[in-house]
Amino acid sequence: MTAPSIPSDLSKKRCEPCRAGAKPLKGLGIEEYLGQLEGWTVVDEHTLTKTYKFKDFAEALAFADRLGKLAEDEDHHPDLHISWGKVRVDLWTHKVDGLTESDFVFAAKADEVPR
Repeated sequence: MTAPSIPSDLSKKRCEPCRAGAKPLKGLGIEEYLGQLEGWTVVDEHTLTKTYKFKDFAEALAFADRLGKLAEDEDHHPDLHISWGKVRVDLWTHKVDGLTESDFVFAAKADEVPR
């Protein structure tokens, strides 16, 4: 399988809805996108995840709120897990039960959200 052509700045792209028959990314496709992100990991070629750390719960909650606005703007909705001083973000595209370019685009945009 040939890896997709990947733009150098994912954060400038928009999350796009899946087309009918879309398949999740696998192998080299995942690795090339992941190479453009910092601090993100992929679990079982299915979920993209990162934990952001903060000084307290209030800062974590405020960050999660800003991520929520981004999710609405991009129409791409991660699972957010908020705890004292931490926000874990889990991304995958439910429609294909795996990862798509949009998950990596959202991850890049999340890294630009003010903390």
